Amino acid sequence: MLDPLAVGGSGQWLPTLWDPDADRATRAGYETAPARAVLLVDGPLLLGRGLPFDLAVHLHLSAAARRRRTSDDERWTLPAYDDYDRTVRPTDSADVVVRTDDPRHPAVIIHP
Repeated sequence: MLDPLAVGGSGQWLPTLWDPDADRATRAGYETAPARAVLLVDGPLLLGRGLPFDLAVHLHLSAAARRRRTSDDERWTLPAYDDYDRTVRPTDSADVVVRTDDPRHPAVIIHP
């Protein structure tokens, strides 16, 4: 999915894959990315999967802050995040880490 937008790729991409309202594929046509396009990939638990990112930014919450800020109906996700922190160590592998325990005072760490 990322290869078409990599250097030397075709530049062809699908603007949508899934329509959640219709609960089916969108059947969208391919589009061509402009020259020097930048692809931003957003999602949890993405580091450590071998994806060829040029720059990785990790928004980090400590386990304690994650427990405080996670709603009761989402608490089932907490063990996966704890395991991700322990096994992938995203704060060590990301190029930029933003510590967000207090969203009013984020702390940015840039790894050389």
